[in-house]
Amino acid sequence: MAFNAVQSNIYNYYLTTYKPGEVSKYDAHKKSDLRNLYNSMVKLNKESPLYLIPDAEEAARSAVDLKEMARSLHNSIAQLGGLSGENLLRQKAAFSTNPDIASANFVGDAGANNGNPITDIKLEVKTLANNQTNLGEFLSSDAPVRLPADTYSFDVNIRNLSYEFQFNINKGDTNKDVQNRLSRLISNSGIGLKAKVIDGNGEISALQITSEATGLAPGEDRIFSITETSTTKASGAAKYFGLDYTAIEPTNAVYKIDGQPYESTTNDLMIDGQFEVKLTGVSPAEGISTTIGVKNDFDSLVENMQSLFNSYNDFIHSASEYQVGQGLKFDAYKFRSELSAITEYYKEGLHTIGATVEEDGSISVDTKAMVASAENEDSISQFGIARDFANALIRKTEQITLDPMKYTMKKVVAYKNPGHNFASPYTASNYSGMLYSYYC
Repeated sequence: MAFNAVQSNIYNYYLTTYKPGEVSKYDAHKKSDLRNLYNSMVKLNKESPLYLIPDAEEAARSAVDLKEMARSLHNSIAQLGGLSGENLLRQKAAFSTNPDIASANFVGDAGANNGNPITDIKLEVKTLANNQTNLGEFLSSDAPVRLPADTYSFDVNIRNLSYEFQFNINKGDTNKDVQNRLSRLISNSGIGLKAKVIDGNGEISALQITSEATGLAPGEDRIFSITETSTTKASGAAKYFGLDYTAIEPTNAVYKIDGQPYESTTNDLMIDGQFEVKLTGVSPAEGISTTIGVKNDFDSLVENMQSLFNSYNDFIHSASEYQVGQGLKFDAYKFRSELSAITEYYKEGLHTIGATVEEDGSISVDTKAMVASAENEDSISQFGIARDFANALIRKTEQITLDPMKYTMKKVVAYKNPGHNFASPYTASNYSGMLYSYYC
C-alpha cells in the first residue's frame, strides 16, 4: 500500500506541476536511446538497496523537481554545440545590430554550409503580431450586481472551438466580486485566454480578457468572440459586464527579409532554418533594416563560455533555494559534495580562462580575462578545460536524471547481496528514470 501511495504521489505531482512545455531537439530520442535508458534503469535497480521513505509525498516532489532542474541544465549545455566532445561549446552565436527590433539565436549547422560563410540577413519590421484584447464595462466596484441571483452562462468561441462557461451570481455580490470570479474562471480554463480585473479612475473596475495567441490566420477576423449562450441557464451577464467588446484587434507581423515582404501570425520566426528570430519592435523608418548574422569563432566561443557558466549558476542557485523550501527532504550535503568534487577538480584550469569558483559553488566570470585568454593563439587547447568541465556536468545531469531519489532523505532497510542479483525486466523502477514522460 505504501509503495502504491508513493507511486501515485509521483505521478500526480508530475501531472499537476510539469505540464508539457517547450521541448528542444535534445528531448527527442531514437529507439536505441530509450533502450539504453531502460537497460540503465534495470541495471541500477538490480543493485539498489531496499529503503523506506519517511515522507513519501515530499520525497517524490523533491526527486521530480531535481530531475527537472538537471534536465534544464543538460539541455542548456547541449544547445552550445551538441553533446559530443568535438562540437561542445562550438555553436555559432547570432548577433542583431538592433536588439530593440529583433533578437536572434543561431540554430543551424554551420558545417552544412560547406565551409562557406553564413550570409547575413537584412530585416525590416513594419508591424508586430498582436494579441486580441476584450475590455468589459467599467462598473462601480462595490455596487451590487444589477442582475438577479442565478446561474449564468456564456459561450467563448476560439479558433473554431466553442466553450460554455457557467457561474453563479449570489445575492449581495458586488460587481468586483463577480469580475474576480470570472477572471479566475477564464484564466484557469486552459483554452488560451488570460483575464484580469483592472481598476479605473475612481472606485470602478472592468474585466480584461486577452488571447495568448497573436495574429489572424486566413479567413479569420477574430481570435475569440464571446456570445450569450442559448441554454437553460440565465443569460445577460456577458452583456452586463461587456465581455463581447474588442478593445484591441489582433494583427499579424509584417516584415521584409532582404527586401522581400512576409507576414506571420507570431513574432517568433524561423529564417532559412538557421536563425530563430524574435521580433521585439518596429523599424524606425522605411528602408532602415536590422542585420542578423553570426559572430566570428572568437566571439561565439566567449559567448558560449558565458552561457555555460550562467546555466551552471542557475542550476546551483535553484538547488540552493529548493533546499531552503524542502529542508530535511533534500539531501543537500550529498548533492553539494558531488558538485563540489567536479568544480574543485577543474578549479585551477577554469581560473586560467577567467572563471573563478566561489565559496557557494557558483562560478564568476571575469569577461576581460576570458576575452584575453580567447585571443591567444592557443585558445582552442586552452579552452579544452571548459569543454571537459561541460562534459562532466553532462554526465552528472544524466546521473541525476536517471536516479534523482539518490538525493532524497530516506532510510535504508536492507542491502542486496552484491553481484548475486538478477534484473527483473518486468518491473521498471518508480524512482530510477522518474517516469517516461513527454521528453523521455
